[in-house]
Amino acid sequence: MRSKAYFLFILSILLTVKIFTPEIGEAQSQKPESIIFDSDIGPDYDDVGALTELHALADQHEAQILATIASNRYSNIAAVLNVLNTYFGRSEIPIGVPRGQSVEMKDWQGWSDYIVSHYPHQIKSNDEVPGSVEVYRKILSQQPDQSVTIVTVGFLTNLAKLIQSKPDQYSKLNGLELVRSKVKRLVSMAGRYPSGKEFNIIKDISSAQTVTQQWPTDIIFSGYEIGKKILTGIPLIHNEEISNSPVKDVFRISINKSEEDKNGRKSWDETAVLVAVRGAAPYFHKVQGRITIDDDGTNHWDSSGDGHYYLVQDKSVKYMEDLINGFMQHQPVN
Repeated sequence: MRSKAYFLFILSILLTVKIFTPEIGEAQSQKPESIIFDSDIGPDYDDVGALTELHALADQHEAQILATIASNRYSNIAAVLNVLNTYFGRSEIPIGVPRGQSVEMKDWQGWSDYIVSHYPHQIKSNDEVPGSVEVYRKILSQQPDQSVTIVTVGFLTNLAKLIQSKPDQYSKLNGLELVRSKVKRLVSMAGRYPSGKEFNIIKDISSAQTVTQQWPTDIIFSGYEIGKKILTGIPLIHNEEISNSPVKDVFRISINKSEEDKNGRKSWDETAVLVAVRGAAPYFHKVQGRITIDDDGTNHWDSSGDGHYYLVQDKSVKYMEDLINGFMQHQPVN
């Protein structure tokens, strides 16, 4: 029979684990958050940090990645998503790219061509994957009601087309009905608060207006002013224990080509992913109201409205940088 001292030893270990468990957010529970990631992954490279963070959270059983969808249609965007999903051991994640009128923008630093030519991937062309709206409709139709969180860190093109979509082979519901039935919340990196102009809105103003006026669930906005202050990526590119990593290569190539990024890249998209998976608290608090968007892309905040929220940071910049830098140095789980 084991001694009393043995059981006291085991108890002390359990207490230690409890005490030193990292702080988690309001949304984390035993069941992972079901996430669809919608990104313009290309004009900027914080999208790569955001997708890395999402895979890290999935490896910690906090998230289940249902799909990675592009809102940008440059020629190798599907391959870029497949490179990153494959690197983290999830090559099977569905990928969609926009069809019809949509934004086409590629990175100027050349990182997308580099990782596509240097890392394994099965998808070589955008023509090999379905359209974004088709992927949305197929995935959403298969999920329990009010179970999916969509996080968009790019243009709102796909979401506007989704809510305007008609019934099809996947669901008898139209797009608005399907979203209302299956989606729990939308988290969007878009806008400046309480007012201003921001890239993700002004690149497709009509879609942003459609989504903000018609989307049937709550929307949480992580604004330009949040990610602007949080600089990340330097610890990753100086981490000598990480090699043969497309994530490290993206940041290594890009940071070194911009004087603006010498202290790290602004972390707009990573904050949105964090909130999508863990919730706003304890990192942020939410201001309730409603966004409005002018025809020139300027956004305003109506504090008398409801259904929309923008984030205000509660944790220090240093705290957020350390947290996100940790996620970005996550390595694949074998």
